[in-house]
Amino acid sequence: QVQLVESGGGLVQAGGSLRLSCAASGRTFSRYAMGWFRQAPGKEREFVAAISWNVFSQSVADPVKGRFAISRDGAKNTVYLQMNSLKPEDTAVYYCAAGMDWPRPHDYWGQGTQVTVSS
Repeated sequence: QVQLVESGGGLVQAGGSLRLSCAASGRTFSRYAMGWFRQAPGKEREFVAAISWNVFSQSVADPVKGRFAISRDGAKNTVYLQMNSLKPEDTAVYYCAAGMDWPRPHDYWGQGTQVTVSS
């Protein structure tokens, strides 16, 4: 069992940056791929980025490629999403996920953290 807790969301102006964190509990954290998804009001949840259990593989969605980066720290059981050059269309609730499927891990979910980008 893995429990995920996101943090780092907030309000930022367009062009700014935020770093989201996702702290995982459970001894099996290192076995799972980790990912970030987001859901904007009135829209379906969409994939943002994922990183494999051994950090050798990463997948990043086209709308955020070149602006967002995913990383993980095994010693801290934490995965990060560095978001740069934020745009108003990045406004959404961001969810952390863990799982065995690649590149869309989805067995476990966090509660989400709100990111709002003002124009």
